[in-house]
Amino acid sequence: MAPRKLAAGNWKMNGTQAALAEIDQLLAALPAPGCDVLICPPATLIHSMAARAKTAIAVGGQDCHAKPSGAHTGDIAAAQLKDAGASHVILGHSERRTDHHETDAQVQAKAQAAHAAGLIAVICIGETEAQRDAGQTLDLIASQLAGSVPEGATAQNTVIAYEPVWAIGTGRTPTNDQIAEVHALMRDRLAARFGDGADMALLYGGSVKPGNAAEIFAIPHVNGALVGGASLKAADFGPIVAALSAA
Repeated sequence: MAPRKLAAGNWKMNGTQAALAEIDQLLAALPAPGCDVLICPPATLIHSMAARAKTAIAVGGQDCHAKPSGAHTGDIAAAQLKDAGASHVILGHSERRTDHHETDAQVQAKAQAAHAAGLIAVICIGETEAQRDAGQTLDLIASQLAGSVPEGATAQNTVIAYEPVWAIGTGRTPTNDQIAEVHALMRDRLAARFGDGADMALLYGGSVKPGNAAEIFAIPHVNGALVGGASLKAADFGPIVAALSAA
């Protein structure tokens, strides 16, 4: 069974209620895309966006706590995301790993919490520029994959996103061969570890734009993208979704 194609947008700390008009424009432009579409807005917009998008566009959170409830001021539980209308949650994004010092073990615990709440975990992994230059990329990706993905992961509840840290928001992207090398490694490791892990969707993220999307989606084992800035506007994200639909 082939992995499902997924175009995912991460709005990060951007957007207020007025930004939901972009969802209306995206729905109008893509009434029947040939791939799944996911937007992960700030937590303040999840409920409103889910009501607006209905079933045409999935809505996700950008993080969750590993615990189901408790004295964790400012955090949000996976079940609360689900209750607000989310179906997915991004975990282990490089900005969380860097800014909040999240470890692979913490990401794995969050993924377990997401699965328990019925959410699809979008687990992010990727190397820094220094690690790439030192020739550590493949070892690091293998280590992050092993440490961040829980044993209960399946193609139905887990998506893996490869995001080279040095390509996020910089306008730079790895070469096609570099992307292909990492995605082939991830596919091999998942196939060896999980019964249906070979069918997990593998996304590429890092300065994906309308101008380079089709080329990236033609790379073997790239089943979609996790898009940052280009997902904020329907005029930018729409062509990326269209390129994935046609891939």
